[in-house]
Amino acid sequence: MFLENPSNHKEQFGWIEVICGSMFSGKTEELIRRLKRAQFANKKIEVFKPAIDNRYDDQMITSHDSKQIPSTCVSAAVNILILANDCQVIGIDEAQFFDDEIVEVCNNLANRGIRVIIAGLDMDYQGNPFGPMPALMATAEYVTKVRAICSETGNLALYSHRKSDQEGLVLLGEKNHYEPLSRAAFFKASTGRELKKVKKNNRKNLDHTSD
Repeated sequence: MFLENPSNHKEQFGWIEVICGSMFSGKTEELIRRLKRAQFANKKIEVFKPAIDNRYDDQMITSHDSKQIPSTCVSAAVNILILANDCQVIGIDEAQFFDDEIVEVCNNLANRGIRVIIAGLDMDYQGNPFGPMPALMATAEYVTKVRAICSETGNLALYSHRKSDQEGLVLLGEKNHYEPLSRAAFFKASTGRELKKVKKNNRKNLDHTSD
């Protein structure tokens, strides 16, 4: 998707682009590609990611295929407004981990004439909309949904299935914790997880009763 040349050159304006999908779908790779194209066009860019994401490097955004671009870690979305000085393009990775204020921040930046490019998971490991991503997708001019390949069926994958039994919403990890699954494979895996949980609870209740 090539969005570098708006049709109205007389008006200074910005917009929001959202790149979303499951884990291992190439979201960060696409974000980096667009940002580097902006650099080639001599645009001043700033790149941000949430402080919680320290899987690869504190100062770099890194894709699964090891592409990188320098970034700034921020603990809250509002800090992006403070740090975005005189830039023309802003990149934001792992947007699902930011607080809801990220939506207002991105709209503020776009209204100031800045091109805002956002990448993030659209669904969590349970298949539910993730954090501020639905609102970002609703207010964006452009939404690109990228897809991985299902590790079970080889079909297109939309879901990020967590392989471990940990239930917290945020669990940073790579292929050791997650795998991309198609709808059918995810439904099968989720049903198996729920059945396993029911059996575990029943076993606990029986043990408690016998005591």
